[in-house]
Amino acid sequence: MDLTPERLRAALAGPDARPDAGRDASRDARHDPSLGAGSSDFDLNPEFRLPPGRRLRPAAVLIAVGAGRGGASVLLTKRASGLKHHAGQIALPGGKIDPGDADATAAALREAEEEVGLARDLVEPLGHLPPHETVTGYRVTPVLAHLTRPFEPRPCQAEVEEAFFVPLAHLADPARYRVERRLWLGQWRHYYIVPWGPYYIWGATARMLRMLAERLAR
Repeated sequence: MDLTPERLRAALAGPDARPDAGRDASRDARHDPSLGAGSSDFDLNPEFRLPPGRRLRPAAVLIAVGAGRGGASVLLTKRASGLKHHAGQIALPGGKIDPGDADATAAALREAEEEVGLARDLVEPLGHLPPHETVTGYRVTPVLAHLTRPFEPRPCQAEVEEAFFVPLAHLADPARYRVERRLWLGQWRHYYIVPWGPYYIWGATARMLRMLAERLAR
C-alpha cells in the first residue's frame, strides 16, 4: 500500500465523533466508524450493559505509519510479561493522559518516546480517529501519525518486551479481521482479532486498527 500523509489524512475525514458514542452496547449506526462514531469493547457484546454516569479515564495511543521493507507499516509493541495489567499483549504505543500533557497527541508522543524511544521530531501527527472505550474504563483517543524517517525501536524493557512493524496492507484490509470469543467474568465476550505471523493482535488494539481499515477502504 502506498504511503502518503494525504492518503492517511483522508481516513480522518468525516463527521466528528459523538460525545455519547458507546453509551449503550447495541450494534447500530452509532458504532459505525465510517459515520464518525466512537467504538467500544462492548460493541460485539450487547448483553454487557454499561452503567449510566460512568467516568472514563482519558488515554491516547499512537498509530504510527512509516516506510517498512514491504511498504507502509504500523508500529506495534508487545507488552512486558511482568506488567500488572495486559502483560504480554500486543498494543499500540500509548497510555493514560497525564495532567502535564497538553492533549491526546502530546500524551501519545510522550508514551511512544518512553516505551520505544521514538523521537518526536520523527513524527508528523495527522489527526485523531474517533475515541474507543475499553472494558477497563478508559476512553482512548487513537492519534494517527506519519513517521517522516526510518526508525529503529529501542524498547524500554520495563514496559515493552518487543517492538515491531506490521504491513499497513495487512491491517488496512477489513477482510483480515475476525471475531473470536473467550470467557470473561463468567460470560462469553466477543472481540476482534487481526493476527499477523506469530503476533495475536486482538481486543481494543484490533478494534482501533479496524476503525482505520474501514476508513481507508472507504
